[in-house]
Amino acid sequence: MGRLKLTGDDCESFLNRLCTRNLVGAEVGRSYYSHMCREDGGILDDLIVSRFESHWGIVCNGVNREKIFTWLSRHSPRTDVTIEDQTLSTAMVAIQGPKTMELAGELVDPDTLSMKRYRFRVFELMGMPVSVYRSGYTGEDGFEVVVPGGLVKLLLPRLLGTKDRPHPVIRPAGLGARDTLRIEAGMPLYGHELTEQWDSLTAGQGWCVDLTKDFVGAGPMRKLQAQGLPRRLVGLQLEGRRIARQHYKVYSGDQEAGEVTSGTLSPTLGKSIAMALIGSEHTEEATCLTVEIGGKRVAARVVKLPFYKRPK
Repeated sequence: MGRLKLTGDDCESFLNRLCTRNLVGAEVGRSYYSHMCREDGGILDDLIVSRFESHWGIVCNGVNREKIFTWLSRHSPRTDVTIEDQTLSTAMVAIQGPKTMELAGELVDPDTLSMKRYRFRVFELMGMPVSVYRSGYTGEDGFEVVVPGGLVKLLLPRLLGTKDRPHPVIRPAGLGARDTLRIEAGMPLYGHELTEQWDSLTAGQGWCVDLTKDFVGAGPMRKLQAQGLPRRLVGLQLEGRRIARQHYKVYSGDQEAGEVTSGTLSPTLGKSIAMALIGSEHTEEATCLTVEIGGKRVAARVVKLPFYKRPK
């Protein structure tokens, strides 16, 4: 993930003009999920924007770090905003899972136990500043710890234990595990459900878009909302256990209806599931479709997202 720091008196208005989310009056200690879009509404990236006491922070996708830094810099010359890329001088460790918050007080700081979703705290660990965010992206509870780069080697043994004495609950996991979990939770991923080729409304993320304010890309999205979306993001449940991969074609009868954006064999549900961008006329729940996999059509039906919700 990329980590950017913004300082200056114009940060709030500057970010509010570039982000789809309304950030006016943002509370200190709050994080906000948002998109940043091109003038035509195409999604440049999805972000977590956080309001600190003396500055603002942005966590973006690592692959888009330079693009977002350049985009911010391009729009900032006439503002009192300074942008600093802290990605290489810091490190982020994410802990995800249903028992995460039970472990938070033990691993990080006792006060994190009372922290609500999309909040964060800053405190000192070993004399260095540490930011803890409760904004996991797997469908389960979780928190992320951002520390100075030199501290991560000391932090990891505290979280994972050692080779001889591993932590009894926490285990390392890669992006493949994260990917299956976020698909189950119906969460979009940049490069799959979110791209520069379509807008936030088409991607099913209208909840993080405030069309009552002006921001870069608002005009085309207002027009789409007024005319009706020609395509929408839906969930699909496939027959059998074959996996529908990104760009696999979706059909309604012999008519091509759209394409898969993400798919997996759900480890939680034991079913083949996928998200797909298809024509709006095919998006009603329980609509029967097919997905072309390896030259054969596999039956699928439209289902409501998310596929899985964690127990409350």
